[in-house]
Amino acid sequence: MSCKWPMLLSLLTIFIFFSNFTHGYEGADTHFQSPPLSETELGGVHGEGRNEVFAEGPSIVEAPVQSSSLILAAERTYRKDPLNGFKRYNGGWNIDDRHYWASVAYTAFPFFITALIWFVIFGLCLLFIFVCSRCCKREPYGYSSMAYALSLIFLALFAIAAIIGCVILYTGQEKFHSSTLNTLDYVVHQANVTADTLMNVSVYLAAAKQLAVDRILIPANVQTDIDYVQTKITSSASTLSTKTADNKDNVEHLIESVRTALIVLSVAMLALTFLGFVFSIFGMQVFVYILVVFGWILITGTLILCGIFLVLHNVTADTCVAMDQWIQNPTAHTALDDILPCVDYATAQETLTKSKEVTYNLVDIVNQVITNVSNINFSPNFAPFYYNQSGPVLPILCNLFNPDLTSHNCGPAEVDLNNATQVLNSYVCQVSPSSVCVTPGRLTPTLYSQMAAAVNMSYGLYQYGPFLVDLQNCDFVRQTFGDIYNVHCPGLLQYSKRVYVGLVMVTVAVLVSLTFWIIYARERRHRVYKKEHMSKLDEGVEVEGDKPTHEE
Repeated sequence: MSCKWPMLLSLLTIFIFFSNFTHGYEGADTHFQSPPLSETELGGVHGEGRNEVFAEGPSIVEAPVQSSSLILAAERTYRKDPLNGFKRYNGGWNIDDRHYWASVAYTAFPFFITALIWFVIFGLCLLFIFVCSRCCKREPYGYSSMAYALSLIFLALFAIAAIIGCVILYTGQEKFHSSTLNTLDYVVHQANVTADTLMNVSVYLAAAKQLAVDRILIPANVQTDIDYVQTKITSSASTLSTKTADNKDNVEHLIESVRTALIVLSVAMLALTFLGFVFSIFGMQVFVYILVVFGWILITGTLILCGIFLVLHNVTADTCVAMDQWIQNPTAHTALDDILPCVDYATAQETLTKSKEVTYNLVDIVNQVITNVSNINFSPNFAPFYYNQSGPVLPILCNLFNPDLTSHNCGPAEVDLNNATQVLNSYVCQVSPSSVCVTPGRLTPTLYSQMAAAVNMSYGLYQYGPFLVDLQNCDFVRQTFGDIYNVHCPGLLQYSKRVYVGLVMVTVAVLVSLTFWIIYARERRHRVYKKEHMSKLDEGVEVEGDKPTHEE
C-alpha cells in the first residue's frame, strides 16, 4: 500500500472532527443561543426530533414563571438526561440534583465523543505512517511546487490562528477568573454585611436588657424573650456567613483548577505551535513527528477541556436565569439557598417584634421617670426621689410605637427621639457631692446619662426596623441576585464565551497544523531531493532508480 494513504487518513480525521463539532448546530442561529420551547414541549409532548444545541446562552432572559412551587430555569434546563434513559430533565436548576448535572454535562457530549474519535483515528494514522515507513515499498519522490507553496501558506495561516486563539484563551480566562472572583466576593460581602447587621441588633438587645433608668429595667418577660431571640439570631447569622464562605471556597477551588489548566494549555499550545512551525520550516523530520505525537495527546485533552468549560458556561447561564426568575417569583426555599440563603422567617419576625417591643419599653421607662420623678417637686423627706427638682417641667418623649406595637404619630407636645438628648440636656442641673441639684433643673447628670443611653438605644433599634423588614421579606437576597443578574452575569457569560471560542480556535488550528507539519516537511524533503537529483543529472551522475538514499 502506498505511504501517501496516511496523509489522506489524517485529512479524513479532520473531516470527522468537523462533522462531530458542527453536529447539532444546524437550525440554530448562533452557537450560544438555545431554541425556544413551546408550551406543548414543556408540558410533556417532547419534540425528540428537535436539533440539540450544546452551547447555550448568552441570552439569559426567560419568561417569568408564576408558580407557588417554583422550578427555576425550567426552559433552559430542559435537556436530555443520560441517567434517566435520555428522557428530558424537568427538575429545573438544582446544583444538588445529580440529574441536573448529568443533563448539563450531556451538552458537552459532542466534544467528548470527538475527543475519543480523534484519539483513536489519528492514533491509528500515526501507527499506519510508522508501519508504512518501515514496511512499505518506497515510491520515487514526486514534487509539486503548488503543493509545496500551499502547504507552506496553510502552515503559516494556521500557526497564526493558533497564536491568536492562545491570546484569546489567555485573556478570556483572566477576565473570567477575575469576574467570577468579584461575583463571589460580592455575594460573601452581602452575606457578611447582613450577618454583621443582624449581630449588631443582637448587641443592642443585649445592652437594652441591662439598661436601667433610675433603677428601672425593662420587664422580666421581655428580658427572657431577648435571650431566646439572641440565640436564634446568632445561629442564623452564623449559618448565613458560614454557608456563603464555604460555597465561595468550593467555587474558588474549581475556578482556580480550571484557570491553571487553561494557562498550562495556552502555554503548551503556543510552544507546540511555534516549535512545530520552526521544525517544519527547517525540515527537522524527527522532531516534527515527536511534536505530532505530543500534539495528538494535547488536542485530546483540549477537546475534553472544551467540553468541561462548556458545561461551566451553561451552568453559569442557568444560574443567572434561575436568579432572575427567583427575583420575579420569590419563595421561602429553593435550590438557590445553597448560594445565598434567606434568614429564617420566624427568626426575622421574632427579631423585628422584639426590637419594637424593646424600643417601646425603653421610651416608656424614660417617660415614666419624667412623669413620676423628674417633673414632681418632692420634699426632702421623699428620698431617693428627691434631688431638689425645680424649674420648667420636662416634656415627654415621643414613643415611636403604641402598646400594641403599631406605629405612633408624635403629638405636638412630644419630643422626637432624634433630638431628644439635646432637649433633655437643657434640663440638667449642677449637683452637690450628695447628688442634689444646686442649680435649677430637673435632671441630675447621672439620670440624664441613663435617659440619653435609653433614648439612643431605642432610636438605634428603631433605625434597624427597615433592615429587619427587608430581612423578613428576604429583600437582601433579591437585591443581591438582582445585582448579580444585571451587573455580573453579562460579564461572566461574555468572558466564558471568549474562553470557549479561544479553546475551539486553538484546538482546530493546532489540529489542522499537525497534518500540515507532516505534509510540508514531506514536500520540503521532496523539494530538496529533487534539487539534488536534478543537480546530479546536470553533472551527468546517474541516480539509481531515481530513489532517495534515505528514508521518508
